[in-house]
Amino acid sequence: MKLQVTQENLNKALGTVARVASTRGTLPVLANVLIKTVNNRLSIAATNLDIAITQYIGAKVTEEGSITVPARLMQDFISSLPGGAINLDLDEFKLKIATDQYKSVINGVSSEEFPVMPIIADGKKWSIPGNILKRSLQQVALAASNDEVRPVLTGVFVHTHEGQLYMAATDSYRLAEKALMPTSLDVSLLVPVSAMQDLLRIVSDSEDDVQIIHDDQQVLFQVGDIELVARLIEGKYPPYRNLIPTSFATSATLKRSDLLNVTKVSSLFARESAGSITIEVDELGQQLSIKSVASQLGENNANAGAKVTGSGEITLNSRYLLDALHVITSDEVSFSFNGKLEPIVLKDPASDDYVHIIMPLKS
Repeated sequence: MKLQVTQENLNKALGTVARVASTRGTLPVLANVLIKTVNNRLSIAATNLDIAITQYIGAKVTEEGSITVPARLMQDFISSLPGGAINLDLDEFKLKIATDQYKSVINGVSSEEFPVMPIIADGKKWSIPGNILKRSLQQVALAASNDEVRPVLTGVFVHTHEGQLYMAATDSYRLAEKALMPTSLDVSLLVPVSAMQDLLRIVSDSEDDVQIIHDDQQVLFQVGDIELVARLIEGKYPPYRNLIPTSFATSATLKRSDLLNVTKVSSLFARESAGSITIEVDELGQQLSIKSVASQLGENNANAGAKVTGSGEITLNSRYLLDALHVITSDEVSFSFNGKLEPIVLKDPASDDYVHIIMPLKS
């Protein structure tokens, strides 16, 4: 292998793929990135066996070839080099890297030892605008679980329902659902949230389409010159729609910024009590108030004006409420519930495309 590539392109590609490389795996080669020439371009790839990311970059290829080298060392080294041309020259298993000022050798491992994700032969193909996919992931992925005890809850459920494509996630304490777009396809994918978080870093805010190909076992996301392949989680996703209330005894509509501010202030006094805050909705006073108590530090009461129907009180985890308010994009937000032991529903009062549910704490 002999080629020339720019430092900027190589550094960007390594930054995209190297984070997937795993030093904790049973196979030492999983801590490496695969560097390979493909059709006069350079391919940089890494995998942890569940997720694989590949990026293709332009290069002046003189000789074809491939090698794997330690991901961390390669990324740190290339990012330290000045901008400009870099020459890569493979001599057996030694990768020689040269610029005008630097000459280095990194010992590699044969590319034949690098695991390859199976090819999706007869998968379904469809696409979605990148900006819609990115916004949806930002609003949904935060609700997925990190607890491997229930693997299905560590995934983001991408599915169709009544002619609409949806994305949903829950950790059993909170639930987020986003309607993405109308579709005639029949889709049901349970994608690991770790893969979705990697995808979120790759997808841009542009309207360029992201190509999606999947079968029963894995899914491929193609974003420009980058490909992300993930193994799907096996199992049946819980019928979460049963948890979404359709009518409410108590509801408050207020500026999102107002609710965000009073929640932030109250959360400072709630650290001692695992983030517990008590929210009171008052129809007579047309306001929402939040109380938090820290026995060692003091207490806080904060309120915000709101359009209120019904009165009630509920205790929540302030971190969950802040997480939800940070990803809701509307100017106003509705805060609705049926009783202190029932879930609360947050949404844009003018739109039904995003719903965020938080389970209450026992006060």
